[in-house]
Amino acid sequence: MPRRLAGSATVRQIAAESGVSIATVSRVLNGYDGVSPQARTAVHTAVDRLEARAAQAPRRGGAEPAVFVRCPYVLTDYFGLIVSSIAETVELHGRRLILEAGVAAEHRRTLSTLHGQSGIGGAILILPPEAATDLIALRDRGMPFVVIDPRVPMPSDIAAVSAAHFSGARALTAHLVELGHRRVGVIGGPHEWIAGDTRLAGTTAALAAAGVLLPPELVRSVPPTIADGYRIAAELLDLPDRPTAIVGFNDKVALGALRAAAERGLRVPADVSIAGFDDLELSRATSPPLTTVRQPLEEMGRMAVTLLVRLMEQHRLELLQVDLATELIVRESTGPAPAASAAPDIAGGGR
Repeated sequence: MPRRLAGSATVRQIAAESGVSIATVSRVLNGYDGVSPQARTAVHTAVDRLEARAAQAPRRGGAEPAVFVRCPYVLTDYFGLIVSSIAETVELHGRRLILEAGVAAEHRRTLSTLHGQSGIGGAILILPPEAATDLIALRDRGMPFVVIDPRVPMPSDIAAVSAAHFSGARALTAHLVELGHRRVGVIGGPHEWIAGDTRLAGTTAALAAAGVLLPPELVRSVPPTIADGYRIAAELLDLPDRPTAIVGFNDKVALGALRAAAERGLRVPADVSIAGFDDLELSRATSPPLTTVRQPLEEMGRMAVTLLVRLMEQHRLELLQVDLATELIVRESTGPAPAASAAPDIAGGGR
């Protein structure tokens, strides 16, 4: 049934607090069906917290501690979407945001000095380059923080938000398998990134389900750039027995692969299918438009703020590490495997 708000909470504030979309909040408050029990509970719990917080507000003194956000990368496409979502959600919570961003930030020893800085109540760390031991040390100093898209596995008591990399890669590869592809090249991310390892596991699982082993010569690990995608795709496409499909670690890598294919006179997808990951704006502007996996980047930012604010307010969280669902986006860059390559080779990953 519909729920009346006793306080001054807005739909946007409830969405920020619960980590679900504004549309879902609206459906719950108006008593509509079509909402999962988990989402409905999250919305009602968020309303209760906001109303309790509003009731206590007159007794509070001073400004709320600020949220420190560290993104040691250029704020374009992927990272820009996450940071923008964090900034909007932090504002909805009535807190200030202190941002440290840019490539130069990667070399600053920020984590060792973060705890105890005046006016900072907690931190959001986006793809932190530091080792897990540095994050554990920050935790042991009592600093509330949340990691978005961690590079390395996190201890279970450190809050983290990621996309569901395994299921995303598995869905993408299963799509290629359904199109008849059995010889799939993988241009993965750097070895030290957990996202790359997890996506490779998803790809391997989808091929294994079709009775196909992934040949080691078709798997490469590179920095996720257009230039590196082009370089490695050129190597794969120049093999005597080239892959009929290439999966890139991200859309930029896939863009490089599209260029390498075009330079060799290969038609995409008639001669080779190419796919990416992320669903950035450029994936819709390529020729042909790119099949990819959409990561919930803005939702990752919202969820990170929701977890952090609860940690700062000393709530006990039942779920500290969250994997948000991805979505397969099929466009024109993937198609049926060439006829001579469509039959599976159960014995060992070839055509």
